[in-house]
Amino acid sequence: MKKIIRLCVPLLLIACFAMVLAYRIVSDRLPSADLPVNLQVLEIFEEGGCLSCHSSDPEVPFYAKMPVVGKIVMKDIDSGYRAFDIKPFMDAVAEDEAVNPVDLAKVEKVILDGRMPMPKYYLVHWGSSVTRAKQAVVLSWIRDLRASMYDDGLSGERAYEPVRPVDHVLPYDEDKAALGFALFHDPRLSLDNTVSCSTCHDIATAGVDNHRYSHGVDDQLGGVNAPTVFNAVYNFVQFWDGRAATLADQAAGPPLNPVEMASTSFDEIIAKLEKDKAFVRSFNAVYPDGLTQNNITDAIAHFERTLLTPDSRFDKWLRGDDGAITAEELEGYELFKKYDCATCHAGPVLGGHTYELMGLRNDYFADRGLEMTHEDNGRFKETGLERDRHRFKVPGLRNVEHTWPYYHDGTRETLEEAVRDMGYYQTGVELSQNEIKSITSFLKTLTGEYKGVPVYSNNSREDIDGHDHDHDH
Repeated sequence: MKKIIRLCVPLLLIACFAMVLAYRIVSDRLPSADLPVNLQVLEIFEEGGCLSCHSSDPEVPFYAKMPVVGKIVMKDIDSGYRAFDIKPFMDAVAEDEAVNPVDLAKVEKVILDGRMPMPKYYLVHWGSSVTRAKQAVVLSWIRDLRASMYDDGLSGERAYEPVRPVDHVLPYDEDKAALGFALFHDPRLSLDNTVSCSTCHDIATAGVDNHRYSHGVDDQLGGVNAPTVFNAVYNFVQFWDGRAATLADQAAGPPLNPVEMASTSFDEIIAKLEKDKAFVRSFNAVYPDGLTQNNITDAIAHFERTLLTPDSRFDKWLRGDDGAITAEELEGYELFKKYDCATCHAGPVLGGHTYELMGLRNDYFADRGLEMTHEDNGRFKETGLERDRHRFKVPGLRNVEHTWPYYHDGTRETLEEAVRDMGYYQTGVELSQNEIKSITSFLKTLTGEYKGVPVYSNNSREDIDGHDHDHDH
């Protein structure tokens, strides 16, 4: 018996060593260098099993049908897809097409942190782990792709940052924008000539009204916090629920909304505008087919394309001015990236590229203590898909220190509150007071300039709060 044991132990050790060696060989295998880099990256993610959890049609492994293990597997699949649908990213990589900057930031952060795939996956699926060599291939591809995605003049290491500077100008028609400016400020778009677009999106107060809910015709309240109109051109869709695909589509909504501007039709609006002969002459000079709904909203959209706020202190830092921000503010930016904030708030406006779940790590709505509203359903209102319930277009963070109150429901009055709760509900982190202070300091560097003047809000929180509280009761 002792001889058998003495013989088996070395054999067992040899077998274990052989298995470890085989595992390492399989795991370390890189895609062929003859493949284009995008296809090398695609192969790494395919072998990494990303589509096994992060897609609507997951590649479920055979052991998912086992009694105990199956429950764990299906829970991972459910939470994975809930957090991120990687299919659009994979399709874009396969076709070597433009990648959503948020998808790129999410993948980059996961690769940097070594979070995916999880050990319980790659220990079963040999070859799926992302080794240092694979990580180098993916990160190099991401850096090169990000540098090529933007024509914003960044150089050195800052050319690879997930946050980008705001453009100084975007293409627009000057004559149409001038008409759009007039229409944006014209209360005749409302039923009783009391409310204009600028009533809720005042460019003199950071493109918002600083109310929890905006006040429309007859002082009716809307059901969602009005986002800023500044930099809205960067949003991939408009409205919190994404129901408008373009700025022009968005401009067509409020005039006919019964609790906002309450007009019954654009024919009614046009009939009022046609009485203004001087305006009609100006309009016809730009739009030969005259006053139509499409032309009115097109003009407003051209005006909104001018509502950019470049030259924030952070943009100056991105462009190479090391003295533009303080050490604390830079530390805040590093924390902003560390805690995954930049994986949703990426790009020039730090948001506006995707829909994300409100309360990804902890249940925001259960803790809020308020009755659920129709608007709380978010994107679900438009799609009817359960995955989209409580999923909202991510707001941009430009000029955020002046666009209070925060969130779709306007429940957070201060930036510090918003930062604290985003950490808890979105990333599952209880931020320290020093971390909150640093991140808030960074966010204040995002205040830009409109026509050379810093964006600000001259509204009083006390006055605004008092007015809203009367209506809330």
